[in-house]
Amino acid sequence: MADSQLFCVAEERSGHCAVVDGNFLYVWGGYVSIEDNEVYLPNDEIWTYDIDSGLLIYFGGYGCRRHNELQDCFDVHDASWEEQIFWGWHNDVHVFDTKTQTWFQPEIKGGVPPQPRAAHTCAVLGNKGYIFGGRVLQTRMNDLHSLNLDTWTWSGRISINGESPKHRSWHTLTPIADDKLFLFGGLSADNIPLSDGWIHNTITNCWKQLIHLPNTRPRLWHTACLGKENEIMVFGGSKDDLLSLDTGHCNDLLIFQTQPYSLLRSCLDCIGKNAIILKSQISLLPPKLLQQVLKKITFWTAANHREEQRAQKDETENKYQWISSN
Repeated sequence: MADSQLFCVAEERSGHCAVVDGNFLYVWGGYVSIEDNEVYLPNDEIWTYDIDSGLLIYFGGYGCRRHNELQDCFDVHDASWEEQIFWGWHNDVHVFDTKTQTWFQPEIKGGVPPQPRAAHTCAVLGNKGYIFGGRVLQTRMNDLHSLNLDTWTWSGRISINGESPKHRSWHTLTPIADDKLFLFGGLSADNIPLSDGWIHNTITNCWKQLIHLPNTRPRLWHTACLGKENEIMVFGGSKDDLLSLDTGHCNDLLIFQTQPYSLLRSCLDCIGKNAIILKSQISLLPPKLLQQVLKKITFWTAANHREEQRAQKDETENKYQWISSN
């Protein structure tokens, strides 16, 4: 396989969807800005990211995954369209049954629902669907609500103990444990792209900000998925305020740890990074362990290759800027 195929990367995009299935992250759809035009990416292609090897692999002609391949989902619709007619924002609930492949609208039995909104985020944890933030008319929110999926009752606005994240829209909320949700990024009330990460404990109703995350990698309108070792994988989206500047579509993958890696994972990474030094000893490993090591070697080889390409690109751009200024 040629290097150009081995180290290919998905086109930068926003407004796409992504899901993790086993060791693979699937990315589908979205759009990219070319000059002043919004160009929708082909709907007959899916990118998969092998979490073990670190490679993005392109498959053509698959289109959207069938409904019976999707897990049960929870969603609160912020708008609906029919024949291109905009009917406004809503706060009603719709459910897709993956067994019967039919939609239905459950009868809400009680509680105070969230205000109708757009650009919010949803997550399922246990028997509850959580809603955070979004935009109510021209106001961005930082309220948290839950819907009991057994009794179909709303919690009303959940009272938070202590500090809360900023008001925002176009962010993500990802379940990372039986009682924890991870919030990342979005667009603030003063139109600033955000790069902060927070963990919400659903038992204590406390938010905790993760101070070790880099503050130079803002994202909004991105996707986020949970990896097999509780790392959060963020892909795509934009790094700019889409309302005024739409040139920052991203195609890099951000990975955030929410807990220390296992000893095995740490050792595999160490071997993968130092494969040249350990070359004579790697072949002595047991077959099962050897396969894991080879995947890590491939991952770090690809990562180093991309880093070299990025450095070369930056050097070329800096040289061009220097020539232009002189």
